[in-house]
Amino acid sequence: MPTRWADNDQYGHVNNVTYYSYFDTAVNGWLMRATGTDITALPALGVVAQTACRFHGSVSFPDRLQVGLRISRLGNSSITYDLAIFRETDAGLELAATGDFVHVYVDAQTRKPVPIPDVIREAATELVTE
Repeated sequence: MPTRWADNDQYGHVNNVTYYSYFDTAVNGWLMRATGTDITALPALGVVAQTACRFHGSVSFPDRLQVGLRISRLGNSSITYDLAIFRETDAGLELAATGDFVHVYVDAQTRKPVPIPDVIREAATELVTE
């Protein structure tokens, strides 16, 4: 994942709120690739109910990033993702941030919690760790 010019703040590094955008992009991009589905067209939507980020190092434009993703909890209507953002360097990867991201699936019309759609659950099972 590339950083963008607009990601930097006045202090010359990627602004903290942008890391949440990286998390969102990584999770939803993976879901779309893993399911082969337009996840926005499903009758149930994954809405973000909780997210957290811990910073370990600084990144700035034009850094390139890699985002690691696993699932630490696969519930009936929610999925907890654990993420790690790494900055690519000549020497390898440097840990920049870790965090978690919780999707709760809700009916697209009523916004009430519903079971995780089968196509999502099937893909998610492959990333579950214990």
